[in-house]
Amino acid sequence: MNVRHVAVVVIGAGPTGTTAAALLARYGVDCLVLDRWTQVYPQPRAVHLDDEVFRIIARLGVAESFAAISRPALGLRLLDSAMTVLAEFVRDTALSRNGFPQANMFDQPEFEQLLRTNLARHPGAELRGNVEVTDICGGIVGPVRVTYADRTDGTEHVVEADYVLGCDGANSVTRRHIGSTMHDLGFAQRWLVVDIATDADLGQWEGVHQVCDQRRAATYMRIGETRYRWEFQLLDSETAGDYATLAALLPLLRPWLGPISAEALTLVRVTEYTFRAQLADRWRRGRVFLLGDAAHLTPPFIGQGMGAGVRDAMNLAWKLAAVLDGTLGPEVLDTYEAERKPHARTMIRLALGVGRCMTSGGRLGGLIRRLTLPALHRIPGVGAKVLDGESPALRRSSLVHRSRRRRELAGRLCPNPVVATTGSRLDSLLGDGFAVVTTEMPDRTQVALIEQRGAVLHRASPDSELGRWLREGRAAAVLVRPDRTVMSTSRRLSAVCDSLTRSVVPRPSGAETRTRR
Repeated sequence: MNVRHVAVVVIGAGPTGTTAAALLARYGVDCLVLDRWTQVYPQPRAVHLDDEVFRIIARLGVAESFAAISRPALGLRLLDSAMTVLAEFVRDTALSRNGFPQANMFDQPEFEQLLRTNLARHPGAELRGNVEVTDICGGIVGPVRVTYADRTDGTEHVVEADYVLGCDGANSVTRRHIGSTMHDLGFAQRWLVVDIATDADLGQWEGVHQVCDQRRAATYMRIGETRYRWEFQLLDSETAGDYATLAALLPLLRPWLGPISAEALTLVRVTEYTFRAQLADRWRRGRVFLLGDAAHLTPPFIGQGMGAGVRDAMNLAWKLAAVLDGTLGPEVLDTYEAERKPHARTMIRLALGVGRCMTSGGRLGGLIRRLTLPALHRIPGVGAKVLDGESPALRRSSLVHRSRRRRELAGRLCPNPVVATTGSRLDSLLGDGFAVVTTEMPDRTQVALIEQRGAVLHRASPDSELGRWLREGRAAAVLVRPDRTVMSTSRRLSAVCDSLTRSVVPRPSGAETRTRR
């Protein structure tokens, strides 16, 4: 049998897999993406992503295309069973510090088609659908062998890869092959998911509604001009079959419909999902990695499930590309799980906290809601994500030089403002590699060093948004990784240059070193 070789095999062509493949392709890494289905799954699942994830999507070159199919949302409201607002967390529909609206609603099939169309523009990325991965072996020392069957004619194919990315969802074949186990974090609830299309104006607040009710918790959101999503917690005695018609659904939907009649509504889908909180015990064996739902399952209460997989792809892709072109050693791949697993665990726990506030039963649950929700901003970790929209900083690693200093910038995302002198956003100026951002005027030696290391130098005005961000973080200069995470900071540019000297910083294929101001 003729065995083909490819740098990376990606198993699964959902948002995580196609994002990972497209990012790798930008670095010149050839990828083969294998998926069980020929076309995108036609029904919506995820419906939200935040500005940080939008920023990653923009790195693929599809920001305008995604903006055209998405709808900025006003934020999150927590309500009681009488639809009284208990707490409200407003999101700015204007552009955030990351350059995009903080909350964005969309139809997943449209989004996935956009990602697949974009992937097809990369000659080094091939997507093969209607195939079944049957075996994954090797990869502890040498390459990985992936065996898959064509579901059309039953023919078997073998491909040899330097690395394999398992982006194949909650029922991951890759996870089973590497001997990883999902650990349950103590949450499993059955929910009814309803998608409705209508030209009628429901007249509702243009954000996500979370109804906190121990008997029937619910979620409502508008995901498009004519598309709406409801989710209702199912009782033990109920199934989705009990709500298969609009007539059966109307009593649940009525609080949002007002006088609108059933004739104005089209039932797109009604189904049952079990919302789970799970985390894989390990995300890697040798050259095989787990990403997305294969590695973690997040309840949907803060809209971070799909986004977590996209974050995985961004974190791993640039490291993998640098290892493959020899500019980073393979030991840096250890930082993927070290950085992403604690972050995913934190987001799952945050989602669990909101979910339990919504669904806790009895008098105790009601008391918790009355006392906790109005003061939610005081709960550690909640302020950063639920209120301010910023995800937690990455933990310390060989690629995140964190200290215990307050307002530490290392591990957090560098902002993405419009640079006044160019009219472009910072990301487009920095390219796909490392960068040094500073308010200091570099000398010739420092400029030469940064250029030698293949990084981009950006000097920000002290009174600019970047300058204020550096000052608030008590820094004069930062070293920014390709994923826009701050690697190290200092009050002196010379110290960041010293850090750059000690670090192995890859120069992406085709990148140009340039100084921007």
